[in-house]
Amino acid sequence: MVNFIQTEFLNIAYEEFGHPTGRAVVLIHGWPDHPHCWDKVTPKLCELGYRILTPYLRGCSPTTFRDKSTLRSGAIAAIGQDLADFINGLNLSNVLVVGHDWGARAGYVVAALFSNKISGLVALSAGYATSKPIHELPFDLMKAYWYEWLVTTKQGHLAFENNRRQLCRYLWKDWSPGWKFTDEEFETAAASWDNDDWAPISIHAYLQRWGEVPGAAENEELERQLRQNPPIRVPTMMLHGEKDADNLIVTSESKDCYFLDRYERKVLPGVGHFLPREAPEQVVDAIQQLTPGKS
Repeated sequence: MVNFIQTEFLNIAYEEFGHPTGRAVVLIHGWPDHPHCWDKVTPKLCELGYRILTPYLRGCSPTTFRDKSTLRSGAIAAIGQDLADFINGLNLSNVLVVGHDWGARAGYVVAALFSNKISGLVALSAGYATSKPIHELPFDLMKAYWYEWLVTTKQGHLAFENNRRQLCRYLWKDWSPGWKFTDEEFETAAASWDNDDWAPISIHAYLQRWGEVPGAAENEELERQLRQNPPIRVPTMMLHGEKDADNLIVTSESKDCYFLDRYERKVLPGVGHFLPREAPEQVVDAIQQLTPGKS
């Protein structure tokens, strides 16, 4: 069953599983995906006694905006604030955040700037301090990020707006070359992109990331803080697929200096970008390592 929590700007849809009084774990999906990416993770967490909450990111139905005039921002600050608002709105505390891709970036925001609400972070397929790249990029990473720069063109806008299924199916295949997903898996995710917000948010995310457009006014202060790459203040485990053809593994290397508490990075051999779908056992193991005793 889909539930809703109202924040200042959104009606955030989410699903809940497991034990109502168990240790809370928030699982945040990435892009382009949706909460059912966790379908191989949640059954085991339910068996282990956790309370699991899986929100739908902005742009993914049935999450909606409360006001038509709100900028459809895909900036990291915006999705990070959404996650903080979600946790606050449900009055969660001592919660473990598990994020994939965009969800990992949102998790870093909360772990750095709202750390009093969470006990730890499991970040999948995205390293820290990369949402605003400032260093010269290697050409293989430029090649991997072609779709982020495609949005600077008219043809790119048309692809995101009118051919989103073809675009995202291509990305799924490209980013996880060893993973064979089914049409049903893809269509279940793609159905949540069939709305008027997904394309503008996706386009804005990459235009803003590379400095082509500003973020939303309501996120200016958060953006300012994030530009400093604030340290992560909670225990963190980072899992990265060796064969990830989107966020190449170089993007999560040498990040130890940003973490004030326990930090461990694991590269998973033979695994691509979509870790929750490709390596659910390793995800569950990381969750258990960061919640000893689940108290």
